Amino acid sequence: MSETMIDSTLTPARIAHSRWIGAFVTMAIVAADQLIKLFVTGPLALQARIGDPIELVSFFRLQYAENYGVSLGMLQADSEAMRWGLVALTAAISLGVVIWIFKEKLRGDIIALAIILGGAIGNIIDRVRLGYVVDYADFHVGGYSPFMIFNLADAAITIGVLLLVARALLHDRAKSKTIDPSHPPAASAGQGD
Repeated sequence: MSETMIDSTLTPARIAHSRWIGAFVTMAIVAADQLIKLFVTGPLALQARIGDPIELVSFFRLQYAENYGVSLGMLQADSEAMRWGLVALTAAISLGVVIWIFKEKLRGDIIALAIILGGAIGNIIDRVRLGYVVDYADFHVGGYSPFMIFNLADAAITIGVLLLVARALLHDRAKSKTIDPSHPPAASAGQGD
């Protein structure tokens, strides 16, 4: 039985249960994000190792960066007013995600939205507490880094968005393959003669 079919028959109690699971996922991502950032800036003291990253494997290292903007370094907050403007903007987007979660009935979409929300809240906490977002994860191939330095919260936002897009594409594909009972398929030539 497909998840779409299961999700479409959820009772209000099951939808509420899905939202509780979503709340747990959000809180777990926020907690993990903040704990990792505390470890990176506390015991590892990564910020004192500027220019001297910790190479974990040949393609991944820990390298400290302070992100004063949003994704891909856009909207750099170079003043207190811009800092709080970014906090307000990201908080408004997060509120929109919360509203979407409460309107959503599909469990998979609720979980994807919860992952996005957890990442957004993790970065909002940094921006409120520090004025910037702590980034530390750097994937690279030799001297080439295909991504900017990021953190768990950024990864959660990206993964959540990709899950929503994938689910939307799969849902549309499944929907287009569903036969409408009010329009049965035409009999092919030669059958039933």
